[in-house]
Amino acid sequence: MKAIEIRNKYLAFFEKNGHKIIPGAPLVPENDPTVLFTTAGMHPLVPYLSGEKHPSGTRLTDYQKCLRTDDIDEVGDPCHLTFFEMLGNWSLGDYFKEEAIRLSFKFLTEELEIPVERLSVTCFEGDQEVPRDTEAAAIWESVGIPKERIYFNGRRENWWGPAGQTGPCGPDTEMFYDTGKPKCSENCNPSCNCGKYVEIWNDVFMQYNKTEDGKYEKLSQRNVDTGLGLERATYLLQGKNNAYETEIFAPIIEFLQNNSEESNIESLRIVAEHMRASIMLICDKVLPSNVEQGYILRRLIRRSIRHLRKIKFNVDKIDSVVESVIDTCKELYPEVIVNHDEILAQVIKEKNRFMNTLVNGEKEFNRVKNRLISESKNVIDGDTLFRLYDTFGFPPEVTKELASENGFEVDMEGFKEKFAKHQELSRAGAEQKFKCGLADNSEETVKYHTVTHLLHRALKDVLGEHVSQKGSNITAERLRFDFSNPAKVEREDLDKVEAIINEKIALGLEVKCEEMSKEAAKQSGAVGLFEDKYGDVVKVYSIGDYSKEICGGPHVDNTSKLGKVKIIKEEAVSSGVRRVKVVFEK
Repeated sequence: MKAIEIRNKYLAFFEKNGHKIIPGAPLVPENDPTVLFTTAGMHPLVPYLSGEKHPSGTRLTDYQKCLRTDDIDEVGDPCHLTFFEMLGNWSLGDYFKEEAIRLSFKFLTEELEIPVERLSVTCFEGDQEVPRDTEAAAIWESVGIPKERIYFNGRRENWWGPAGQTGPCGPDTEMFYDTGKPKCSENCNPSCNCGKYVEIWNDVFMQYNKTEDGKYEKLSQRNVDTGLGLERATYLLQGKNNAYETEIFAPIIEFLQNNSEESNIESLRIVAEHMRASIMLICDKVLPSNVEQGYILRRLIRRSIRHLRKIKFNVDKIDSVVESVIDTCKELYPEVIVNHDEILAQVIKEKNRFMNTLVNGEKEFNRVKNRLISESKNVIDGDTLFRLYDTFGFPPEVTKELASENGFEVDMEGFKEKFAKHQELSRAGAEQKFKCGLADNSEETVKYHTVTHLLHRALKDVLGEHVSQKGSNITAERLRFDFSNPAKVEREDLDKVEAIINEKIALGLEVKCEEMSKEAAKQSGAVGLFEDKYGDVVKVYSIGDYSKEICGGPHVDNTSKLGKVKIIKEEAVSSGVRRVKVVFEK
């Protein structure tokens, strides 16, 4: 069964069972305060899981493009991906465990035709704070999973949340596909990493709220959040060993093999995976840069180029790689056709920049070489290897090649140790950012979210209608707002924007929310960001007669609840995109 068939079956099944198909969100979250990318299907739905009313109702389903960066350096093995697709269905205070489990079982066994004997499940075993989830286990048994294939695990395996220190959380139940491999031991079960059992789906039951004093209270609105990975389901149902052997990647890898002097499976996978992730980011208007989303895109493209060189593919023909990726992706993601020219232009431009970086890196390598010769040393230590990599973007593999050509050895173990420490710090930061992004729906962030609308309109008034929001990042301490503008915004104009916002705040304008069709919203003059991502019914927030935008919320109900704002910084983000930082005056 092809990936597109699995996706279509999933959406059709849940639509038939009363769910509204909603469009997925962009890879760069529109309203999430602090995360770089949409990393899970539930990300765009956080406000609705917290009680906001969704315009499409209480039963929803979609497919969501996701990107995770924690394991970029693990890509190349059989299982890690940066870009992936999650199929999901949600109940927002509607059905709960009984129907969620029955729907999951029915889809797996009837729509995907997985034999019941190939399925095992896990449930939460309970602890001193929350009881064992015997309810979920009993439902699984009632639908046909025998008791001996129902397992119980602790919080690490079968519990979700809260995303921060407090908030919604609950047990989950996971479904595992038996690949048919022999058991590694008598005790082999779904928690084992031997490869016999592979998780295919996960249902999260948000039924508790963790309070500041660590207590678990029952939620008044219980939600269900599920996720089924498309790439994983595809390779399991096709009887393959990994996603790289399916139609999602195989044509790209075959193209690379046919046009390279050497074949290295790790490099082939890295190029295929990273180039696919890169074109999807460019489709969502991310451009290579030295900061945030743009930095990740730059890293993905450059790592692809390093591995193209490794398999001796002519990098001057990188456009042909891009064409292969686009051709392979177009059935699942038609937007790559629409963005074809921009994708090609950005990858080629970044390739040219990186080749210049390699030239500069070689100059620095020569300085290192001359220093070592003067000191009568013949080993490039791990610290130097890491500095060449981190400061100059010079890959350690290239340093090793040059060192060998010049009669030097390299301390790769020292580099790996230094790199591992760097990676640990990066992951810790990413985890904290992820937690903060999901958890923070505080009063202050809601206020800043409302200010975003006033800021957007005021920038248009002062600079012109060409201004369009390119992104925002909100914390409880400040608002950061990216927008299109060809030149630096002078302080005089920033003062005008600031004055307009504070005037509207002082007027105590009502913030009103209306639900209407997307077409009616456009006709009413509402500003729509990412319009191709909206469903048929949208929320339109009006701030008096001044601002009207399509947005998911949440917002204050009157501008009088906002404080006086100050624009404290203006800077460039990329070509044609500027950034301002706004705070409430203390």
